[in-house]
Amino acid sequence: MAQDATHDEGSPTPLGATWLADARAYNFAIYSRDASSVTLLLYADGDYVHPVASIPFAFPVNKTNRIWHARVPLALARGARYYAYRVDGPDDPAQGNRFDATKILLDPYAREVFLPPAHSRAAACAPGPNDGRAPLARLPATLAPNAPAPAAPAPRHGHDLVIYEMHVRGFTQRPNSGVADADRGTFAGVVAKIPYLKALGVTAVELLPVHQFDPQEGNYWGYMTLGFFAPHAGYANRASALDAAQQFRDMVDRLHDAGIEVFIDVVYNHSTEMGEGGPTYSLRGLDNAVYYLLDPQDLSRYTNHSGCGNDLRTAHPAVRRLVMDSLRYWSREMAVDGFRFDLASIFLRNEDGSLNLDDPPIISEISSDPLLARERLIAEPWSGDGSAYAMGRAFPGTTWRQWNDHFRETVRRVVKGDAGLTGDLVTRLYGSSDLFPDDRAGAYRRWQSINYIDAHDGFNLCDLVSYTSDDQRSWNCGWPGANGAPADVVALRRRQARNFCCLLMLANGTPMFVAGDEFLHTQGGNADPYDQDNETTWLDWSLATANADVLRFFRMMIAFRKTHPSIGRSTGWLADVTWYGTQDAPDYGPASRTLAYHLRGADAADRDLYVMINMDWSPQVFRIQAAGSWARTIDTSAAAPYDIVDPGHEVPWLGSSVTVESRSIVVLLSAAPRVARDHLPVAQ
Repeated sequence: MAQDATHDEGSPTPLGATWLADARAYNFAIYSRDASSVTLLLYADGDYVHPVASIPFAFPVNKTNRIWHARVPLALARGARYYAYRVDGPDDPAQGNRFDATKILLDPYAREVFLPPAHSRAAACAPGPNDGRAPLARLPATLAPNAPAPAAPAPRHGHDLVIYEMHVRGFTQRPNSGVADADRGTFAGVVAKIPYLKALGVTAVELLPVHQFDPQEGNYWGYMTLGFFAPHAGYANRASALDAAQQFRDMVDRLHDAGIEVFIDVVYNHSTEMGEGGPTYSLRGLDNAVYYLLDPQDLSRYTNHSGCGNDLRTAHPAVRRLVMDSLRYWSREMAVDGFRFDLASIFLRNEDGSLNLDDPPIISEISSDPLLARERLIAEPWSGDGSAYAMGRAFPGTTWRQWNDHFRETVRRVVKGDAGLTGDLVTRLYGSSDLFPDDRAGAYRRWQSINYIDAHDGFNLCDLVSYTSDDQRSWNCGWPGANGAPADVVALRRRQARNFCCLLMLANGTPMFVAGDEFLHTQGGNADPYDQDNETTWLDWSLATANADVLRFFRMMIAFRKTHPSIGRSTGWLADVTWYGTQDAPDYGPASRTLAYHLRGADAADRDLYVMINMDWSPQVFRIQAAGSWARTIDTSAAAPYDIVDPGHEVPWLGSSVTVESRSIVVLLSAAPRVARDHLPVAQ
């Protein structure tokens, strides 16, 4: 049985567990405003029920303001590998307090989370002890790790930034991924596919959550965070001598070597502890009323703007510090290049839960932080329950990008064949100036708009053309389901996929698409596969061969965009674009399904584009209304290799008009770069 151990005062900073090499001791510090007692528990490997040491923090010696702390000599922690806490205090849900000294609590600053073999979410939910079944934090190493090899400088892309949303496990979990068995579904599996990513041409990967999440909750995507500093242990190769953090950092370094930026999806809006019946793992037992937003009319209940049972109280100083420290850790220590903030409107909530759209403190703090302001900051600017929709506002234009659901909805409906959307399509292609207006004060930029047609949530690209759904704005092209369609339907679906890709890559803003879209991976029409850790979500790499023509089109459209910086500019296309219809001015009428435009090159090195879009079900004749010599480079109605041609193999166009087939896009390229002129800035 563990004996109380002698320790000294320690320091309230930094939070978490820190190895003090000079003192041959650990420093522990944890925040709890309302706790009456805190006890540190140290565990040896193999016995997660009986701690080797139980160390009470004495008041006031081991408490400074609201932080409990102690320095523990190595001699007192001999044999220990993990640690956790017991925290006591008032158990009065009516006042917002849910302290429970029977529960083993995880340090929210844990750099590595260990789930013992008997780990049990059910035990954390039920009354009574969860000894031996609770997540534990690993103690920091007492030996200095070997210095890592110098990493390549992190890449920084401008107009050529193309984001590839990816699930670490699903990307390589199938045997046909071509990855070694031990590496499938891991960070190392991503490394193994870097040659594929380079050939595809994407310049950033956006990883679905890699923070440690609770594997027993059932959220395959990872949106049930357990530890905000620890990489998810399930994504590590267990045969490797490197721990999960080292494996993650190696993946980042290898992607940087390849010129690919790394963004991670972070969830600071809720936690895996969920609502009133959820588990007591960490924050709930440390200081429920501080860490979570509670219903002001009934403090025993959580607000639930996230739709996941609880909301973090991100305006509170302690929670802001947790978020900021987590972001700085992943930026500085793990070398990531950016963050996509899930349901980022939680940052707009005051401490009492009311909305603050003017100057939310945590957004100001992130935006002005010298380290984080250099990161790519991407907001999902809404809440799960629809109560806070902040698209185009609240997130400063100088530093933040935003997922643009207006682009998604418009392009889905246009390609589906809905009429009367010409004006909205103009706005989306231009860079959504209604949301991010051209501004002489420089407050807005086109790259703020993350243009996407699909993401992890909702139909993927293949299913958008294989299943009909009003909610998803999708059409099955005349045959239900992804399999068994006749040849003419298959051909139309491939054309529609090319149309989606073409519009995405031709639009001003920052394009993003989902791993597997490029070779038509299907999720069987599942629009919400958050709980599908199986072949529904694991990429089927055999489709890269079966649908090699679509993969080729994606690869070449990405290269086309990167070759023409005129497309992705910081400012709008301004005077360099002229919009047309089939014969004259654009048709903005309720029956219109056509649009054309002439985009002049941003500088002498770039060539002009003439784009003709026909989403009608009959061919349309477009009169070319811009002078000059033209060559056809893209025709989505054509079969490979004529759908998009290799540079230098464009087909000269001698006529004054072009017949654009039904549901097709044709792009002409000027025969030579434009004459020199003052150039406009491209995206940064």
